[in-house]
Amino acid sequence: MPKTIIADTSCFIILNKIKRLDILRQLYGSVTTTNEVIQEYKKGLPDWIIIQSAGDVSRQQLLEMQIDKGEASAIALALEVSDSIVILDDNKARRIAEKLALNVTGTIGIIIKAKHSGLIRSIKPYLEKIKETDFRMSPELENQALKEAEEF
Repeated sequence: MPKTIIADTSCFIILNKIKRLDILRQLYGSVTTTNEVIQEYKKGLPDWIIIQSAGDVSRQQLLEMQIDKGEASAIALALEVSDSIVILDDNKARRIAEKLALNVTGTIGIIIKAKHSGLIRSIKPYLEKIKETDFRMSPELENQALKEAEEF
């Protein structure tokens, strides 16, 4: 498992909306994020969230020309932190991170990992709760998640 888990805003928003932000702590102990993500989230985060900024501001600014500040800051930080994984849900941000050879997962991947780790019994109730939020989940993504969780 990567040493540093770097989260973008959407992960915090979605897990907070379904009242399971604790899954991150149970899986990883601590999670790293950036000031830009904190500003986008606009709510307090638990003390097990580590705030760290990317050192290369120009790289982050280049990324901001393509994606939002939170995603750009998370990717810029992940580029500087070896042995990290970045949690991104936006498709464009994920494609950019993958092109930059970063390890990427999303909130649904976190839910699947929680099942495989024995923290939850089934992902289905969580997918249903997530669908009640404004998170867009295609039927293909839902089916893929259910297959990966061996619930299809």
